[in-house]
Amino acid sequence: MIVVAGGEAPVAAALDGLPADAFVVAADSGVDGAHGIGLRVGLAIGDFDSASEGAADRVLAEGGRVERYPAKKDATDLELALDAALARTPSRIVVLGGAGGRFDHWLAVAFLLASPLYEGVAIQARWAEATATVVREPVTLTGHPGDILTLLPVHGPALGVSAEGVEWPLHDEDLAPGTTRGVSNVLTGTAARVGVRAGTVLAIQP
Repeated sequence: MIVVAGGEAPVAAALDGLPADAFVVAADSGVDGAHGIGLRVGLAIGDFDSASEGAADRVLAEGGRVERYPAKKDATDLELALDAALARTPSRIVVLGGAGGRFDHWLAVAFLLASPLYEGVAIQARWAEATATVVREPVTLTGHPGDILTLLPVHGPALGVSAEGVEWPLHDEDLAPGTTRGVSNVLTGTAARVGVRAGTVLAIQP
């Protein structure tokens, strides 16, 4: 499943490897971002204070649904979109776009993606500048030799962290919140294998 966030518009290259028939949920101006890369939105959700005029109408015209929320609410449009996506019980959610250059937004999105609320689904975010993968089960991350890979424990300690295919491997190591132990590792080939025995790691490929 694809969730298109508002803010920074996604690039077409972010669709690489994603199924063409994936259901798309768009948050607010994420509707414009989705349409900009040729995606049909199945569900648009949010207060639509930043979407273009007619964006929601286009979703309806193409057979999708629109859920409107007041501007004054207790959750961001992206959180509402993720909750709506989770209700469809996907095995994987890929978030496109987001942050929009604001550091507080980037942090909020990063912590949201790794929230325990979504621990039953694989989640990855793809921005123009970086990819962030939530690691709770072993995953294989692809790239190029020399690419940077940073591993950050979030929402508590990450226990038994392993990383193979990198210049400085990790073997069943515990990473405490706030540690820089996993910052700026480097891929030695085209793939790295990352796992964690308990807890959550955010694997960032800038």
